[in-house]
Amino acid sequence: MPIEIVQAEGKLIKRYIDFPHDLYADDPNYVPELYMSQKDLFSRKKNPFYKNAEVEHFLAYQDGKIVGRITAFDNKRYNQIHKSNVGFFGFFDLINDKEVCKALIETATSWCKKRGFEAMMGPFNYSLNDTAGLLVKGFDEPPKIMMTYNPPYYQELVEDYGFKKDMDLFAYLLYTDKASEKSIRLAQALEKRLANQGITIRNINMKKFDEEVANLMDAYNSSWEDNWGAIPMTEEEILLLGSELKMIANPNWIYIAEDHGKVVGFGVTLNNINEITKGFKKGRIFPFNIFKLLWRRHKTRYVRILALGVLKEYRKKGIEAILFSKNILQARKDNVIAGEVSWVLENNEEMVRSAEKLNSELYKIYRIYRYDFN
Repeated sequence: MPIEIVQAEGKLIKRYIDFPHDLYADDPNYVPELYMSQKDLFSRKKNPFYKNAEVEHFLAYQDGKIVGRITAFDNKRYNQIHKSNVGFFGFFDLINDKEVCKALIETATSWCKKRGFEAMMGPFNYSLNDTAGLLVKGFDEPPKIMMTYNPPYYQELVEDYGFKKDMDLFAYLLYTDKASEKSIRLAQALEKRLANQGITIRNINMKKFDEEVANLMDAYNSSWEDNWGAIPMTEEEILLLGSELKMIANPNWIYIAEDHGKVVGFGVTLNNINEITKGFKKGRIFPFNIFKLLWRRHKTRYVRILALGVLKEYRKKGIEAILFSKNILQARKDNVIAGEVSWVLENNEEMVRSAEKLNSELYKIYRIYRYDFN
C-alpha cells in the first residue's frame, strides 16, 4: 500500500503524541510518556525551545492507519554554538517496515536539505537537555525516568538507510549492595576535608525551590559546556524544567555543593516514576492516576542520577565522588535496589572511570546518528 506523509499540526498533534501507545501496546517494556508533559513539549507557546528553532512534525499513513512519525527541526542555537550546519530529527517511531522508514527519513532529509544543511543528526527530542538517542543495547527491561525506548529493529532500519554512529550515550546501573565500600569511605573522608576548606554539600531547600533552581543554572551550563553536543539551557528552559520536576522531586536526592555560599556543583537524582506510570493508559494522569503518582512518587525501587556536574576549577577535588557516595547511602536508607547513572558520553573518560570504580554495570547504550548528504 502507498505511504502518505502528512504534516502534523493542530488537532493532529494529539494523534502524533498517542501513536507510540498504539505501536507499543503489546510491548511489556514500554512506558508511556505523560500526556500533559508531551502536550506542553509540543506547544509552540509554552516550550521556549521553539523561540530558537524551526520545527515540523510528520505522520506516515498507510491504508488509513498511522504507521510512523518523525520531527525535523533546525536547532539554531546548536549550529551557532558548535559552528556547524546540520539539521536534526527526533520523536522517531514506526512499524518494522523499510519503506515506511525510507518515507519518513526522506521527508526529514528533504526538509533539512531545503534549508541548506549538510547533514542530519538524531534522534534528539529536542536536544541533549531533553531525551535523546536510539536504544541499541539493553532491550530486556523498561527505561528509567526521562529515557527513551525502542525495539531492536530501529537500529537495523536506520543503519540500512545509511546512518552512521556519531556518539554513544552510556547508562550504568549501580546496585546498592554492590557499591564499593572503599569508595564510600574515601568520599566521606574527602567531604570532611573539603568542609574544613569551606566547601560543603547540602540538600536542596524545597521552600525556596524556584530560587534554588535559578542558582543552579550557571553551574549546570558551566559544568556541561565542554561536552559533546552540549547547548546551554536558557533561563526559561531551566525554570520550565524545574516546574515540571517540582511535583516529583525528592529533596533527599538533590544535592548542592557550595564554596562559602557559591554554587560550585550539584547532583540531581529522581525517583524512577516509570515504575508507577507504566500502567497509565496513554499516559493520562486524570482523573485517578494523579493520586497514584502523588502517593508513590518517592517510594520507587530504582532511581536515576539525572545530572551531576562540578565547575571546572573545582574538579579533581573529589566532589563528584562525594555526590555519588551520598546517592548510595540515601539509596540504602530508602531501600532502593539500584540507581541508573545516565546518560554518560562514551568519551567522558572521567565519568566513565568514576562509574566503573563504584562497580556499576554498563547495561544500556543509546546512540546518536549522523547522515551526511554528500
